[in-house]
Amino acid sequence: MFRFHWILFSSLLCLSANQCGSLSPVKIDPSLGTVTGMVLCADTGKPARFATVTLVGTPEKDASNLPTESAVTGLDGRFKIVNVAPGHYYAYAELEGYLNLDRAIDFGRVDKRASEQEQTQEIIDQWKDHLAEVNVEARGTAELSLQVERGAEITGTVTYDDGSPAIGMHFQLFRKTEKHGWAKVGMSSDNWAISEVSDGHGHFNLANLPDGEYTICASLPVGSQDAAPRICLGNTYRMKNATSVKVHTGDIANGADIMIPITGLHTVTGFVTAAVDGHALAQAKVRLLYADDREKVREIPLLDDGSFSLPYLPEGSYILQVTGAQDAEKKPTETVISNAGTDDSKATAARLYMDKELPFTVQSDMNDIKIQLDALPPEKSSPQ
Repeated sequence: MFRFHWILFSSLLCLSANQCGSLSPVKIDPSLGTVTGMVLCADTGKPARFATVTLVGTPEKDASNLPTESAVTGLDGRFKIVNVAPGHYYAYAELEGYLNLDRAIDFGRVDKRASEQEQTQEIIDQWKDHLAEVNVEARGTAELSLQVERGAEITGTVTYDDGSPAIGMHFQLFRKTEKHGWAKVGMSSDNWAISEVSDGHGHFNLANLPDGEYTICASLPVGSQDAAPRICLGNTYRMKNATSVKVHTGDIANGADIMIPITGLHTVTGFVTAAVDGHALAQAKVRLLYADDREKVREIPLLDDGSFSLPYLPEGSYILQVTGAQDAEKKPTETVISNAGTDDSKATAARLYMDKELPFTVQSDMNDIKIQLDALPPEKSSPQ
């Protein structure tokens, strides 16, 4: 994942290190520049207090060394960033309750770009209406005026079907795209794309959102985002059947409630083994798909003993897909030089196996599903 993503969290890092505000004395380098300015709240016209201001350098051919600087505004909404390397920068401000970059960017489009420069430029293109440009000169001071725009919010409650609150649920948020697909909100590199969870009463609040049409899925706090069972708005397991809600800047959309069933769910477990001798394979991705349209339900890694477990599955028809299977790599032992002068310490490459799909129907718990995989030919059996 490319370097620009961590810029989204730079304000938190520098706050914890006490390096971004004006309270810590900084030795001024007279050969560098300074950027000062004011941040206002667009809806009130008042100072944006303790907002984070970020400067991002113009992406060049090598975006791995993209210069970035951050500061936090004071009670008067003003900020000052010193020791800025001369150059051309984009600047933006963020504040809780107002539009946030990581909620507005379609990172699916970003990740499709080939190079770091192209990925950075894609983010800038998507966020351009909220960016100010500034040129920083050596020994000079540049003045900036920025504003933050009030974001929309979606609130609701998650409960179990027995009426008790669903506490600690994670969420996946999707925004409808121009081509009528659904883009996941948040950075795909994270274990959970967004950090919000339901509180002790099952309530949740998803804020800082741009205009758009959204749907929400509540995920059980089990494993990772890919592995967790989820129920979407409209109390459905399927994204294609989920209801949606439209919001505009500053809106608060209430009543996005989700109910999670605790009955009628089943567990599927099994093993992935080698067809030649039945030994358990050490590594693979196990992906569960809906049989009708191949929408991904879950994805989990194979355990070290070759087993897998998929709990909390509703009845229905599925496809179990196993990819990237291989044996554990045999590591070299202590170097031993035989009388013949040969070295017996070389590692043995892990054998790779063919992908396989298994259609099946869940009507009750299913234990000990066995999936046997054929080995790839020797010329294809070394991992790339």
